[in-house]
Amino acid sequence: MSHLRNLLAAAALSLATLAPAGFAEAADLPVKAVKAAPELPFFLVIDDRVTFSYIYTAAQPGMFTVNPNGSINAKTAKQVYSFTHFDLWAYGTNFFTISMFKSDHNDPANPCINAGITATFAPASCAGATEIYGLFRSTFGFNELFNTKTFTMGPLHNVSLEVGMDANTENRYFGAAKRDVVAGLQFAFDLPYKGYFNVAPLLYWEFYNHNSFAQCGSGFSGPVAGVSCLIDGNTSFKPTWAVEINYYMDLGFMPPEYQFFSISGRAGWYGKKGTDTEPLPFSVANGVYNTAVEFNSEPIRLTFDASKAVWGNKYSHFVDIWVAYRYWQNKFGLDHNRAFACTAVVGGATVSNGSCTESSLYSGITVKF
Repeated sequence: MSHLRNLLAAAALSLATLAPAGFAEAADLPVKAVKAAPELPFFLVIDDRVTFSYIYTAAQPGMFTVNPNGSINAKTAKQVYSFTHFDLWAYGTNFFTISMFKSDHNDPANPCINAGITATFAPASCAGATEIYGLFRSTFGFNELFNTKTFTMGPLHNVSLEVGMDANTENRYFGAAKRDVVAGLQFAFDLPYKGYFNVAPLLYWEFYNHNSFAQCGSGFSGPVAGVSCLIDGNTSFKPTWAVEINYYMDLGFMPPEYQFFSISGRAGWYGKKGTDTEPLPFSVANGVYNTAVEFNSEPIRLTFDASKAVWGNKYSHFVDIWVAYRYWQNKFGLDHNRAFACTAVVGGATVSNGSCTESSLYSGITVKF
């Protein structure tokens, strides 16, 4: 991204040298005022996109159905509508995305607590849940801040300060309302064919969330406030570590007539953050379990640049069609083998219900505007 900034700066400087050239030949001629080279714009790149995508076999902790043969179905399809903004400015980058996830009936909205039943265990048919999730990340490059190239060596392109936040809201029974902040460093590396690889070790703090299942009087938790239930169902987790990575690379080694493809991906690891209903203490008897390391990833996405293929290089990445694989283990930090939401009793034995692990094909279309 800083490559583009440098190119724009070089172009501006070369234009500045051309402007007065016609007046250097004769000093005895009237000297015309020379316009100063235009300053670089505050934002060097602004990129806004909308996406429609489909997750074929997503999962939502605690949401599952039991088939007539006793097997468990914890999969739910989700339609996703997203807006994404990216910009590059003199000292770093800003990335923001907000998405609406619309589930099928296996992940129902309130008042259902699971597919086909309400909180009173009465039969009901509820619409699929809707969730709004927003995320932003901003970086401040050390090379730009200190006007140096010290933080560029070999494949290392830059080191940056990174800050960000996540937030969501949803209409499921447990009413999650996640709020977290992150801060740390980002190390940016160059890859071949205009690619990049970024890795960011971060401090992660989910300082607020909500869980109706842990709320006193919900019928799913114990009766003692502060020991086996939370008065308002609001959780506040301990700060922990996180590592986020992402990469992108054009498949430039392909023959020119087929250079419409690129690969990209991301992954995030988030450390243990206390109990799953923090600040309640760990207690198997009270159904309070320790959190586990969360792994949220899209290890590979293959993108076809449809607009470039149809209209040429000028319209590169205006319309992208892509397919990806999505894997999410210990979703939201819930231990997929132990947490109350992640297990079920089948034939007298407690087993994982599969709702805290997501493994799915994921595809969509993205349009730049």
